[in-house]
Amino acid sequence: MSDALTFLLGLFGLMLLVPAIVFFLETMFARRSGVVPQPLVAKRPRIAVLVPAHDEAAGIAASLATILPQLAPGDRLLVVADNCSDDTAGIAAMAGAEAIRRDDPEQRGKGYALDFGVRHLSRDPPDVVVVIDADCVPGTDALERLASSCVATGRPVQALNLMRSPPGAPLSTRIAEFAWTVHNFARPLGALRLGAPCQLMGTGMAFPWRVIEHAPLASGHIVEDMSLGLDLAERGTPPLFCPDALVTSTFAAKADGLASQRTRWEHGHLSVIVGRAPRAMGRAIRCRDAALAAMVLDLCIPPLASLVLLVLLGMAVSAVLAALGGDRLPLVVFALALGLISIGVATSWHRFGREIVSLRELGGVPAYVTSKVPLYWQALCGRQARWVRTERDDGSQE
Repeated sequence: MSDALTFLLGLFGLMLLVPAIVFFLETMFARRSGVVPQPLVAKRPRIAVLVPAHDEAAGIAASLATILPQLAPGDRLLVVADNCSDDTAGIAAMAGAEAIRRDDPEQRGKGYALDFGVRHLSRDPPDVVVVIDADCVPGTDALERLASSCVATGRPVQALNLMRSPPGAPLSTRIAEFAWTVHNFARPLGALRLGAPCQLMGTGMAFPWRVIEHAPLASGHIVEDMSLGLDLAERGTPPLFCPDALVTSTFAAKADGLASQRTRWEHGHLSVIVGRAPRAMGRAIRCRDAALAAMVLDLCIPPLASLVLLVLLGMAVSAVLAALGGDRLPLVVFALALGLISIGVATSWHRFGREIVSLRELGGVPAYVTSKVPLYWQALCGRQARWVRTERDDGSQE
């Protein structure tokens, strides 16, 4: 019985050690100084900005006002008012966008809205389609940088997508902002320096027309961006990270809205790991596709809090086993995984997080990790599998 338990613990430890190593490598390479060259083209491509929107009447005009100045003659700005109960389409049209309505209560979710918008654009196809969420703000020249890199490489391109804490946000939200920065900045930057692709992040995504017109967009998956990125990598066009193009948004200030966001992201991520990663890795091995393999390895890093909790659980069981005279190897494996994760987090904080949380406030990380236990328990008992709107501060929902 002891040998069997040791074997299972060792196997479990190795399963966690692999994502810990990948996390460590990505964060170590992200801290290196120097500019990463971005492939560009001399001639500006024709851009269509696609904005999926659901009940965004309260704030969409402000968001569109940040997109319109970046457009050139011949570009398009298309808003898909998806299953809206307010006047999102009318306000978008008044702001200067082309607005279309989609009403299909049975097929709800961003993926369906994107598919509807792409089919509308097919009547006059652009060179590049850039997806910007209705609550996001693209930085200066972000659209041109994305589109130029997209045409130069023939691949989907992902902008740097950061979420900021609202004024007066509690420590837990600022720790979540730091975790988001590690996930969306440090890790993709490290992957870029390693020559690997990145995950799609839902907003700030640019696609060559020949790629997006045939992409499997119509999906109600709660993390349709992550699933789409894997689909495109399997088709030979893995996404490329473009840190020079910035897109920002703000965390929901209300506790319910923030909890809904976290549940959707983390349950969706776990479902993609379980449902897609093994098959995709098998394909990468059969086809000798290094880019796809690298993308799957990155995908298999679970939400950081869940990874830490699993490693700590394994360490606790291994310590008990070792105290009873069992093999110490599983304990060594778990300790190594925890050490690599800790170094990666500390390095990322020093490079990217000191303006988000102070060194003293990092002491709140254990409480933040512990607060995720109910979320992961819910995932085990029956994870969220369908798209659910997030309540915004103004009462609207995304």
